Amino acid sequence: MRSSKSRSRSKANRSRSVGNIVNRVFDSSGPEGKVRGTPQQIIDKYNQLARDAQLSNDRVAAENFQQHAEHYVRMLGEAQREAEARREQQEAENRARQQQRENERQERQERNEQREDNRNQGGNQQPQVDPASAPQPDVIDVTDGEEDTGLVETPESKPKPKRKSTRSRARKSEESGSEAKGAEDAKGGDAAQPDAPEAAE
Repeated sequence: MRSSKSRSRSKANRSRSVGNIVNRVFDSSGPEGKVRGTPQQIIDKYNQLARDAQLSNDRVAAENFQQHAEHYVRMLGEAQREAEARREQQEAENRARQQQRENERQERQERNEQREDNRNQGGNQQPQVDPASAPQPDVIDVTDGEEDTGLVETPESKPKPKRKSTRSRARKSEESGSEAKGAEDAKGGDAAQPDAPEAAE
């Protein structure tokens, strides 16, 4: 039994990894020459040769073919058991990972629900604090009487100058004031009222 894959001399002393024996092609040197194929193909070929030997009443050749077939049956069975063990191990790891993810997801969900409950309960239990009753920080006025906001002055923002009263308004007010004084004199009130403006002479 020799693998059809060429091996370098440096690997001769190492034990070969089993790898994927099920699909590997082997060259088997049997009693009647080489048989080439995968382990299952070699088993089938040796079993066929063993039946042919039995039909020809060659018990020695039949036994020899059966022994060769048995060797590949053992090798194939071992490879299949290892593959099955690896598959079961991977499935167990996957189940464990999935269970761990499920547990983590459930814990996150419980924590989120607990946070929501705490927010809802915390909002109802805390008394409302009036910010005016809380201690206030000291405010320092750094302006020197003038407000310098750093903005560009525009005509709209300038304070409007006080209007000087015009003479026509002053005359009207004097005339109305003299008429009112004349009316008071007509009534006979010599006493000056404190609200009445004094006439200028």
